[in-house]
Amino acid sequence: MPSAMSTSRASATQPAAPGPGAVPEAAEAPALEIRGLAKTYQRKGSAEKVEALKGIDLEVREGEFFGLLGPNGAGKSTCIGIVTTLVRKSAGKVRVFGVDLDTDPTALKRLIGLVPQEMNFNQFEKPLQIVAQQAGYYGIPWKLAKDRALECLDLMGLLGKKDQVSRSLSGGMKRRLMIARALVHQPRLLILDEPTAGVDIELRRATWELLEKVNRQGTTIILTTHYLEEAEALCRRIAIIDHGLIVENTDTRTLLAKLATETFVLDLATSVAEAPRLDGFRCRLRSDGSLEVDVERGQTLNALFDQLGGRGHQVVSMRNKANRLEELFVRMTEESRRAAGGQDDTAPPLAEGASEGDSPS
Repeated sequence: MPSAMSTSRASATQPAAPGPGAVPEAAEAPALEIRGLAKTYQRKGSAEKVEALKGIDLEVREGEFFGLLGPNGAGKSTCIGIVTTLVRKSAGKVRVFGVDLDTDPTALKRLIGLVPQEMNFNQFEKPLQIVAQQAGYYGIPWKLAKDRALECLDLMGLLGKKDQVSRSLSGGMKRRLMIARALVHQPRLLILDEPTAGVDIELRRATWELLEKVNRQGTTIILTTHYLEEAEALCRRIAIIDHGLIVENTDTRTLLAKLATETFVLDLATSVAEAPRLDGFRCRLRSDGSLEVDVERGQTLNALFDQLGGRGHQVVSMRNKANRLEELFVRMTEESRRAAGGQDDTAPPLAEGASEGDSPS
């Protein structure tokens, strides 16, 4: 059976299905281009206005696996909502593969597949129905819609569950069903909002493998996540948004290189009564008998192991105390908040959720 993505690459500059809004040739256009994007909400029951986005610029290249990170209320959901036409912007420009949001929103929507965080399908329907019906919203004839639905379910490892009532699926399977639904019209840009939230570690890693497969087949992916390990494992470039501003936007390796100190946990072959004194390294003994060691930029793990070995300590395993990206993320958002004077002027969750009823400002 051909992949659900295979035929889309052959006609990458065409809409996935007939309908209004022809997609122009845009081979050189970024997958996503945002310029000066702003959104101002008015708090309900108050004249006070809140800037959720403060004129951000962002560009995602075709074929990338891109991470958009930020704390709650930072502006991630507002940004994704605007790109997918669910939220009205206050100012700025949005283009997807060269298609302008203002001039042709219908064509733009055909290029995007969205996987929201919430389970928003009818759980009394069967996966095949759910995915095929989604294709129908894009004007895809029923026979072709059914064929594509089967391909997407197969890609997500759900073909054997196609006729099972969806409410009986596991949490991880429901997440994959939502990804299959988002892929059925063969979008060139897939946006995932917290795709593995609430999923156990094993299923989360299985979902990672599926997403990497979709990306290798040519689909550009934008991922928002609170699991920073997820962003480090999957994303080649990362943007961090806080207080409605992009505070960092670079490739993952460069971003991690800014981390001045990494903390490692070392398990030793034999237990020690106290932390050894090491030249140039801060070392602490943990309650479980392992060692916690700070390694500054410029220091090497080989030098650390040489010192430990010279004192008769054999290291049997090593791990990061915390995800490296998480350490950097916390530091950057703290710096951003200090620069903003400690004020929390981003949109509250209620304002973001109630966006459609707001008037653009």
